[in-house]
Amino acid sequence: MQNTMLLLLFVLFVDGVSGAESNISVIEGDSVTLHTNLTQLLNDDTILWKYGDKGILLATVDAETKESSVYDAEERFSGRLELDPQTGSLTIRNSRTTDSGLYQLQIRGRESSQQFILTVNPLLPVPAISRDASQCSLSSEQNCSLVCSVVNVSDVSLSWFRGNSLLSSISVSDLSISLSLPLEVEYQDKYIYNCVINNSFTNQTSHLDIRGLCQPCCSSFSDHIHCCNPTEALIRLAVSALVGVAAVAVLVYDIRSRKAEQDTKDQTSPGALLGPF
Repeated sequence: MQNTMLLLLFVLFVDGVSGAESNISVIEGDSVTLHTNLTQLLNDDTILWKYGDKGILLATVDAETKESSVYDAEERFSGRLELDPQTGSLTIRNSRTTDSGLYQLQIRGRESSQQFILTVNPLLPVPAISRDASQCSLSSEQNCSLVCSVVNVSDVSLSWFRGNSLLSSISVSDLSISLSLPLEVEYQDKYIYNCVINNSFTNQTSHLDIRGLCQPCCSSFSDHIHCCNPTEALIRLAVSALVGVAAVAVLVYDIRSRKAEQDTKDQTSPGALLGPF
């Protein structure tokens, strides 16, 4: 009896504990391999990979015939599945969030099984840095107000860094929310600023271009203060000039029309028709 128990424990150690479960997390776009933990298949081994609670058959490997097959009846994986014929391990290339779920491995011939819970986390969006035009005023001629923002995110932190030093940060755990984080710098600031969004799996970074975004504030012809760069100022100047020319043209046309109308009335008046006595 004791020898039988030792033999059973040895088999479980070699083939893996039946029904074991593994949790795997990857980032969208990464490739992930579900390992059988076998170095070589035996002749009587048959590998079966299944997906989901309903156990949809994904792939099989028959060690005796050396045949391997991939099934994707629902075209969920679109040719992204690969089998290792030597070990039976299954690889999912270019992973998508829809690949998340339960994967079941059965090894017939060894009577062992294993479950994998795969979570494919969405790739974080790149933060957008923009000028906060509402803060541009005569009192802020030396400073530039900026905003770093992201949309439709959850369980993330948004932070401003100057070099490697954290300046400010905001976190959220709600689903599909928009975040924004302000920053004020001087026009002539020479430091390197980065806006970073991160979660427990990955991060995305945007680098601040102070010279490109932070131009001195300028006034429009109506004395409304707004933020503009040299190109925008030239465009506004050209538009204002065209509007002015159009207004003058309309005024001249109106004057000429009124004069022509008055001349016509003078020529058709009773006095003009009778002539001098």
